[in-house]
Amino acid sequence: MKTLKVVVMIVTLASLTGCASIPQEAPELSSELGKRIAAIEESHIALLRRFMDEKRKQVDQFVKTEWTPKFAENYFKQPNVNKAWDETVKGNNPNDRLMLLTLVGPKLQEEINKKRLELIKPLDEIEKDIERRLRDEYRQAQAMNNSITSFLASAAKVAENRDRLLRAVGIEDAKIKKAISDADVAVQKLTDQTSESAGRFEEFKKSINEVKAELVK
Repeated sequence: MKTLKVVVMIVTLASLTGCASIPQEAPELSSELGKRIAAIEESHIALLRRFMDEKRKQVDQFVKTEWTPKFAENYFKQPNVNKAWDETVKGNNPNDRLMLLTLVGPKLQEEINKKRLELIKPLDEIEKDIERRLRDEYRQAQAMNNSITSFLASAAKVAENRDRLLRAVGIEDAKIKKAISDADVAVQKLTDQTSESAGRFEEFKKSINEVKAELVK
């Protein structure tokens, strides 16, 4: 984002120093800058999506390797389920085992899917919020560059617009950077097996909700 700020600032300053000395190439250069801004925007969005995809993969790994085994263990400790399992094993009847697994399997999978959605959904929402903010900021940059291009092409007097454009050119991306960083930290803490998983899960939900709240301020 800093590169984008600098590029737009340079073109703004260079183009607004005086219409009498505007070179013929200036409107074309400003138009080309607009194309570059659009390309940078798409690259920025693609990087955001790849980053969030990686966070989702880490959550999937947590659900698969840590949460699911513990959930299954606790599920089979339930008296009625444990009794049915013991009787089926002692009976040594393959058909009975298959029938029990057929009954239990979908219930386990439903809970696993529910837990995954509970953890993934906040990340999806944060990604959408960040992308929306990025799109808005790039739209502002494009609008400013379009104004500059129009001024250059018409060779109009634009000195009175200089301060307004320079004040508007700064793209405020500190909040976006913090949201990405905080989401990353939240996922890392969730997948850190050095502490109790239940506590990590609650901390993850709290942290993600805080990130979402900051983005909408």
